Amino acid sequence: MLACVGGKTSPVTMAMYKQFGDSFRHEPCMASTTLAQISVVRTRADPSDLQAFFREAQKFRLNGVFEPFWRDWVLTDPSHFFTPETLHILHKEFWDHNAKWLIFAVGESEIDFHFSVLQPVTSFWRFAEGISKLKQVTGHCQRDIQHSIVTVSADAAPRGVLIAIRALMDFRYLVQSQSIDENDLVRISAALNEFHTSKDAIIDARVRRGKANKVIDNWYIPKLELMQSVVPSIRNSGVTAQWSADATEHAHITEIKVPARSSNNNNYDPQIC
Repeated sequence: MLACVGGKTSPVTMAMYKQFGDSFRHEPCMASTTLAQISVVRTRADPSDLQAFFREAQKFRLNGVFEPFWRDWVLTDPSHFFTPETLHILHKEFWDHNAKWLIFAVGESEIDFHFSVLQPVTSFWRFAEGISKLKQVTGHCQRDIQHSIVTVSADAAPRGVLIAIRALMDFRYLVQSQSIDENDLVRISAALNEFHTSKDAIIDARVRRGKANKVIDNWYIPKLELMQSVVPSIRNSGVTAQWSADATEHAHITEIKVPARSSNNNNYDPQIC
């Protein structure tokens, strides 16, 4: 919404969904480009005619916003002000994709058994019944699974699949560093490149799946495309650790979800707001 682009389009580059799996970063999404496109759309349709304006906006993969709030701001580009957020780009991407690939590669019962026999460690989750049936997994839980999943999958998952996911795990850990220099950026880029070099093994193993376990043979993953902008963002705005949404996500639990459970499930607005 804020970048004024439509669905299946990157908010930080000019990539569309069929290009989300490319091994390089596409042209950055610049304010000048977006505003110029909106100007063209306004010459073709009146913004007050919502349906006509939206139809014309879709031709440029725009969402129909005709006056972005940032249009008069200096040095404002979506490719700059949309900084990487670790909870969703790194950890949720891991759980939604990487973890699922390994669950399918190793087998649900097998990977659950591997996790169940891990030695308990203080301050870390213990997955006594495994991970394949987990629901509503928190960021803390996702991080703890990341600590062990490559190790417990070794020799059980295809080698190429493990190499690709281990490369993304390297990328994930390097990006979370509190201090990053040029050498670190080289290592981060190398880890992401290694994933793209090895990712075909995931498709070949038929472990990338969607609803009803249907095999997916493409890389239309928005968060995968956003990873290409992590290094440029660090160079432009600093380390990603400063953009964490952990505090606000936790507040959503303590201030909204917990009070909602204590209610009588009627008239939510006056009870919570």
